[in-house]
Amino acid sequence: MIRILAIFCILFSTSLRAETIKLAVTTSFHNSGLSDILLPEILADTGLEVQLLVVGTGQALRLGEAGDVDAILVHSKQAEVDFVANGFGTHRREIMYNDFVIIGPASDPSNIQNAQSADAALSQIASHKAAFVSRGDQSGTHKKELGLWQTANLDPEAFGGWYRSVGSGMGASLNIASSMNAHILSDRASWLNFGNKGALGLLFSGDPQLANQYAYIPVNPERHRHVNSSATIILEKWLTSRAAELLINGYEIGGQPLFVFNASPTR
Repeated sequence: MIRILAIFCILFSTSLRAETIKLAVTTSFHNSGLSDILLPEILADTGLEVQLLVVGTGQALRLGEAGDVDAILVHSKQAEVDFVANGFGTHRREIMYNDFVIIGPASDPSNIQNAQSADAALSQIASHKAAFVSRGDQSGTHKKELGLWQTANLDPEAFGGWYRSVGSGMGASLNIASSMNAHILSDRASWLNFGNKGALGLLFSGDPQLANQYAYIPVNPERHRHVNSSATIILEKWLTSRAAELLINGYEIGGQPLFVFNASPTR
């Protein structure tokens, strides 16, 4: 009986210490599995319970604009810079990066493995009218894809039925691509953690254009007074700490690291 009471007291005291923060994160970050590693450690180290809203970058920014979350963790730099410049966020702090990769049929019918650049690879897919799945959801991944088509002087709106815009998150979009044996742009972490690869393979990577930086932005409490700004400070301090660096750099799937920590000690 005494032991049961002691356990109850510990659990009760933990619940009293826990402070809650609402954090909008991208589907690619969540699909990587990294959040499952980080969140328990954040709670243990800080007493901060992070409640994730998993959406595309565009939706995460809209949630921040509306004050529906306390902070966001996203990966579309220009949209993030605009978000802060327009007064919706207090500042932008880079946390970690990985890269985007082009996935497609392992047989590589469009021969994109030998392409000289990412936009050249997409040009070859377009010239072959090879099946391509686009997230189509204004996420960071979708914005990157649209930018690559633009660099290649191609307009997806002019494409035919071989180009399918699905309006879905990264995991769902990868599932559709797998079922269609189609090409898709993915972040590397989501691809490595994806379990339904089917006949797909990683065909193209390594172009500097495919860099994928994640940044943390607290929502501006001057816009929304109810924002838990004290919790955003605690979370930012942890995300830029040595503990976070070790966990982020040490997170691997099949022996392959998924992210590289690059937060500066001060902003």
